[in-house]
Amino acid sequence: MGTQYGCIASFFEYMPPIVSLIIPCYNEEKTIRLLLDALLAQTYPLVKMEVVIADGLSTDGTRAEIARFQNEHPDLTLRVVDNPARIIPAGLNVAINASEGEIIVRMDAHSVPAPDYVARCVDALDAGLGENVGGVWVIRPGAEGWVAESIAAAAAHPLGVGDALYRHATQAQKVDTVPFGAFRRSLIEKIGLFDETLLANEDYEFNTRIRAAGGTIWLDPAIQSIYFARPTFGRLVKQYFNYGYWKWKMLQRYPKTLRWRQFLPPIFVLSLVFWTLLGLFFSSALVVLGLELLVYVTILFVAGLKIGQPALPLAIGAMHLAWGSGLLWSALKSFFTRK
Repeated sequence: MGTQYGCIASFFEYMPPIVSLIIPCYNEEKTIRLLLDALLAQTYPLVKMEVVIADGLSTDGTRAEIARFQNEHPDLTLRVVDNPARIIPAGLNVAINASEGEIIVRMDAHSVPAPDYVARCVDALDAGLGENVGGVWVIRPGAEGWVAESIAAAAAHPLGVGDALYRHATQAQKVDTVPFGAFRRSLIEKIGLFDETLLANEDYEFNTRIRAAGGTIWLDPAIQSIYFARPTFGRLVKQYFNYGYWKWKMLQRYPKTLRWRQFLPPIFVLSLVFWTLLGLFFSSALVVLGLELLVYVTILFVAGLKIGQPALPLAIGAMHLAWGSGLLWSALKSFFTRK
């Protein structure tokens, strides 16, 4: 009898908190089912989970896929709310306001979390390791073919992403940011919702406010999710141009958040422009330009050969040039439009 009462007491002593998984999405017909199936397979009790999808009024079959999943799996609470603004931070805020869980886990429609993802996030929060906890991305190609494979390789390579530890960390540690964080609802009451004036870098800005308030961002490599990289160079360039563009907006508010890896791409772009323009008057400048490009491409080509991706220079080069150009364009616009 004593053992029985002890088990009952232990059960009531720790009741798993309700976890709300918030997901902004728009036209994710190809990947939304992969995510939902992964959430269904979580080791965390389904009765203690709810999924809130903020859909930006998708025009493809996203909503139909979600509806099919709901009909097939009514045991997982799932709600869809509209995100007419069609931007990620607005979608996150709409989903948060529609959710009820004590713990909020931010997910992405391009991701597939490991079965123990939610459970590990909750354990890390319960252990007091951080106010916002997350894990690493296992990057996968967004399509078939050498282009998508090279982009996925670049998105996980230190030459492409520098010290973005959530892409290649092997040890648990304090970090500046995590991509898909898990945090308690009380944190929102303390620092506020996601900044809807930023169309990118919203996670970094959110984590910056957490750190400014004395909180810790904790990354544990055991918390893993598959992330599908952009499938084409065109979409990759658009993605990284937006990253750079909105990073400048972040730096205007938080200049101390600039890291060395973010400083290099705009300097590289500026150097290419400088030597090219100077080359119009001095032929020796074109020689310097050629040497700079030769060294750059050689370094990337050698790195690509080491991992069996000879097309790596194309993907990383696209990332660097797009990110640097986006930041410089944003800075230039800010300079000429400031009052």
